[in-house]
Amino acid sequence: MSSVTFPQDFLFGTATASYQIEGNCIHSQLWEDERKQPERFPDKSGNACHFWELYPQDIELFHSLGWKVFRMSMEWSRLEPEHGVHDEKALARYLDMLERVAGHGIRVSMTLDHWSRPLWFEKEGGFHKRENLRYFLDYINYIVPKVKDYVDSWIVLNEFTNDGMDRKNFGILKNLTVAHGYGYHAVKQHTHAPVSSTHALIAWAAENPQDSLDRLAAQMRDWSTNAYVLHALKTGEMVLPYMDGEYLPELKGSYDFWAINYYTRHYASARKGDMSGERYPHNRFRMIDRPFFLEEFYPDGLVEQLPRFQDKPIWICENGVCAEDDRFRIVYLAQHLMALREAMRRGCDVRGYLHWSAMDNWEWGSFKPRFGLVGVDFESQKRTVRPSALFYKEIIAHSGITEAMVEKWLRPLCDFKTYPIR
Repeated sequence: MSSVTFPQDFLFGTATASYQIEGNCIHSQLWEDERKQPERFPDKSGNACHFWELYPQDIELFHSLGWKVFRMSMEWSRLEPEHGVHDEKALARYLDMLERVAGHGIRVSMTLDHWSRPLWFEKEGGFHKRENLRYFLDYINYIVPKVKDYVDSWIVLNEFTNDGMDRKNFGILKNLTVAHGYGYHAVKQHTHAPVSSTHALIAWAAENPQDSLDRLAAQMRDWSTNAYVLHALKTGEMVLPYMDGEYLPELKGSYDFWAINYYTRHYASARKGDMSGERYPHNRFRMIDRPFFLEEFYPDGLVEQLPRFQDKPIWICENGVCAEDDRFRIVYLAQHLMALREAMRRGCDVRGYLHWSAMDNWEWGSFKPRFGLVGVDFESQKRTVRPSALFYKEIIAHSGITEAMVEKWLRPLCDFKTYPIR
């Protein structure tokens, strides 16, 4: 791998989500779902990383690893466990978290909705009913003024798009798009900090690139995810298959930067009802003992796709891999940062990179996918700094990657002879 250098003001950090790390979010709809849908949630979140109690030592650890930005979320279900009833003790604890993060000079990127919502809100129909948007806006107007002095950037919604072609999902996708638009303006009423929502960027490929129908399927999947978001936020027009278009003036321009979550590419097939294709067997790396979508590294997707987002600054708000062997995480991190630097060389204005995840967490139903730079023993809650975290610490300290760093951290993996690129 060649050496690459990032600008001195480029910011490196990590990302988390409250429900996945805090533990015991008993007022969330997910807590209820875990108990009613055991087949979907084989592992219960329980204490998760117990971050709700252990955050003082974790924040100290984050600081020691050199992270400059911490993306976090606050549990709406903790702060408003019943409609109109606010938990002041929960607010005080979040304020203490934020003071500790700020005290270490770490910037905060705050997510307002990371898929966990109050059970009472879901019982009202959640975002399936557009009229329920008023509850979310009330929450924004409650919490943002109280924590705005600690927050450097805002994420209204995490990945409000979905990657399916199931017609029944498009209704809530539109409602979430509307929630982003109105949510953006609600946040901007209280702060001058930049606001966006994260987009799940997917590099789509035809399962059979020589098949015109598979190529069309890939274009359709791209439209329902990437192109839909680009068009909606730039023009205010929501256009999806099988549905009438809608125009929302408040949606147009409702982003101060592009917040991109990127992991890998996916395949499309015209022979499947949902247009999902199969990954080629020779591209699969089974890094954990279960099927998982991250069985292929495709850093090229950053070079190919980021030029679509050149009208505003770009932040990579999630990027990472789950693996039991930490060396895969080092390879993934190095490859994707090098690809990101190539995208920047080609004109993309990327300002920062947030690795997913700061620590192992409850991965939406299972503890088996381990994404953390910091390992977590979920029985003892012991934290273990992985070599990938130390590799990342060196990257941050050097504002880039050198050949010597890669050789140092991957020496056990690379016993074969190679020659540098001249």
